[in-house]
Amino acid sequence: MQPYTSVQHQFPLQSLNTFGIAATAHAYIRITNTEQLIGVYADATWRALPRLVLGGGSNVLLTDDFPGLVLHIATEGKQLVGGNDTHHFVRAAAGENWHGLVQWTLSQNLGGLENLALIPGTVGASPIQNIGAYGLEIKDVFHSLTVFDPRDGAIRSMDAAACRFGYRDSVFKHAAGRNLVILDVTFALPRTWQPRLHYAELAQAVAEQGWTAPTAQQVADTVVAIRRRKLPDPAVIGNAGSFFKNPVVSSMQCAALLAQFPSLVHYAQPDGSEKLAAGWLIDQCGWKGRKLGAAGVYPKQALVLVNNGGATGGEVVALAQAIQADVMARFGVALEAEPVFV
Repeated sequence: MQPYTSVQHQFPLQSLNTFGIAATAHAYIRITNTEQLIGVYADATWRALPRLVLGGGSNVLLTDDFPGLVLHIATEGKQLVGGNDTHHFVRAAAGENWHGLVQWTLSQNLGGLENLALIPGTVGASPIQNIGAYGLEIKDVFHSLTVFDPRDGAIRSMDAAACRFGYRDSVFKHAAGRNLVILDVTFALPRTWQPRLHYAELAQAVAEQGWTAPTAQQVADTVVAIRRRKLPDPAVIGNAGSFFKNPVVSSMQCAALLAQFPSLVHYAQPDGSEKLAAGWLIDQCGWKGRKLGAAGVYPKQALVLVNNGGATGGEVVALAQAIQADVMARFGVALEAEPVFV
């Protein structure tokens, strides 16, 4: 008997990617526990087929039907698992909804994740992308995670150093870790909580509420309000959030751009480089609100590409490439897409 749930063939993936792209998988298995996952990888039936591990589908662009096996990670569970003198440790299964976890920690009077409220996707995807928003990244609240390694069937724990976190980056996006399947993630949340308000837009929004000492819940509510005002709800308009990374350039290149474009939005980095606002670059090229087929640029935020209804993955790719070409031609800056193209 197979140690996993039944296989479904020609499975529709439209509801499993936040872009809402219509595509099918040759085969699909919903994974609800580690034993099922191990069983699939041990089954010779699937060894010749490509595999795609899918969580919430919030950082994926399906460009065609998938000719292999989709493993949909739908594991559940979250709990306080201890701590030390300075931090509480919270562990969540990879299939847990990310925003659901943030809400749960707040209900347990555990602050630390509130700046990352309302980010779509699952817990397991959060360290892969080192998700970040409003002055906080996963690496800032990360303790460890557990992975299954299909190469030898082992289950291992990895700390922050092993995950090699970078800006919207980790070892899981590179050859050394691309095949690892994340099973759960443990976060270190401060016992002595202080709001992180060094991101100007968030600080201003909190101040406008008259909160001089906001609670973690109030910070989360403010983040949710900002995101809902600026970003489309994937349940209404298909999208994958910010489509491009903010490019990082040398201080010399930034100075040259500022001489030509004085209103250039840029942020100094600790290593002396400068991070440019990709949304500003795209907006200056006139792309905000424009369409290419059924794909388009969100009218309220140039960094977000959307499915206006019936868009194909190919249309989204063509739109992204046209934007990249315009930004390169005008500013000499390369934009890198955040979603994984499948």
